[in-house]
Amino acid sequence: MKRTIASSLFSLAALLSLPTLAQAEVTVTEPWVRATVPGQQATGAFMVLQSSENAQLLGASSPLTKQVEVHEMAMENDVMRMRQVQQIELPAGKAVELKPGGYHIMLLGLDKQVEAGSSVEITLEIQNAAGQKEALKVNAPVRALNTKAAQGHQGTHGH
Repeated sequence: MKRTIASSLFSLAALLSLPTLAQAEVTVTEPWVRATVPGQQATGAFMVLQSSENAQLLGASSPLTKQVEVHEMAMENDVMRMRQVQQIELPAGKAVELKPGGYHIMLLGLDKQVEAGSSVEITLEIQNAAGQKEALKVNAPVRALNTKAAQGHQGTHGH
């Protein structure tokens, strides 16, 4: 009986590991969220994403707020504009930086202040080239309002 249970567990472990072979390995480094002032209803989340194979960031969610969107800042007719995007391409082996003034994640409709020193849980929705979707959890520390993007090297890794 013990032998059967052990071999069954081994088989189950082998089966569970199979789907991960088809998934893109996406690594998240330097995640952070900008702190807010009292009454501020939105803030940005930033990080560096790198995928082992071609993939896309389709969206994000957070228990902090129901409204989370992927945005891009871009110059249009000499004016910096922010717009929601449906996806961000993650080319194989290339670091894609989500940063102030570029691609980033917006946390909208905040009902409480996001304070420096706390952290925000964000779940990224990743899709690989085969169309398989994966949820990747990130725990992003909150930095003071005047923080520059390059400070800090805390990371969360996923697959």
